[in-house]
Amino acid sequence: MTALIDPAKLDAIDVHTHVHRSVNAPPASAADGEHLTAMAAYFKTKAAAFTVDELAAHYRERNMAAVTFTIDVADRPLEAAAPTSEEIAERARENADVIIPFGSVDPARGAEGVAMARRLISDYGVRGFKFHPSAQDFYPNDRAAYRLYEVIAEAGLPALFHTGQTGAGAGTRGGGGIRLAYSNPIYLDDVAVDFPDMPIILAHPSFPWQEEALSVATHKPQVYIDLSGWSPKYFPPILIQYANTLLKDKVLFGTDFPVLTPERWMSDLEKIGIRDEVKPGIFKHNAARLLGLDGGDTGAGTESDT
Repeated sequence: MTALIDPAKLDAIDVHTHVHRSVNAPPASAADGEHLTAMAAYFKTKAAAFTVDELAAHYRERNMAAVTFTIDVADRPLEAAAPTSEEIAERARENADVIIPFGSVDPARGAEGVAMARRLISDYGVRGFKFHPSAQDFYPNDRAAYRLYEVIAEAGLPALFHTGQTGAGAGTRGGGGIRLAYSNPIYLDDVAVDFPDMPIILAHPSFPWQEEALSVATHKPQVYIDLSGWSPKYFPPILIQYANTLLKDKVLFGTDFPVLTPERWMSDLEKIGIRDEVKPGIFKHNAARLLGLDGGDTGAGTESDT
């Protein structure tokens, strides 16, 4: 088995990547699917589908680690060739120097989903969970999801939630049936109140609810923001302001790879007003602390700057 992640040896930790292809799937099957084709058109890039092993090789070459996951949808697979959370965790064990596996369980699975989450933690060693409210058709503060959160909080793991507009379904008929309202970050304020010790990551600049996301993250100590899914050159000024000051210890480097590459994201970050002294935290230190990779406190940093 590969050695465990050593943040001191890394240049960055990408907290938001996707694997779209199982190691057992034909090489081209996922990239040819409607879902990935639509996503590629939205992000103006090529459709690409990586296995965990391919993702690991890609990030190892760049001296980076990556959190990765799939999205579990109970009543329909988003991608026929996508791996399960179990496969992601199994392959992550063989790439433990660069891959951090998150599980995904649709709250609609009910008691079955709770058992899945427990199994993913105890038997597979996932390090957190990914939720996509718009794809999974639920409001994050729906009490039906709380049984899952209880399992995650009990294990001391973070929960990452898609927020804001999504590339999934964009441009397809009826948006692929995806409803954007589920992903308003204000609903996660309730979750942060009811699970005060569970780290929550608000994924992406939360268009059109950026101020809601910033409000929740500044008010609730265990709420973080990952900056994935958008090129930094499109970040709104208020997000840049907070990343430089009040939330400098709580914003996280993320790409949404493969739709955005680390190279493009980092290059575009150099074109906006993020302070040089803040960048090490964004690229690596904030995530290392949150994920418990540095051996220290996983809680939030200071919020004294203005």
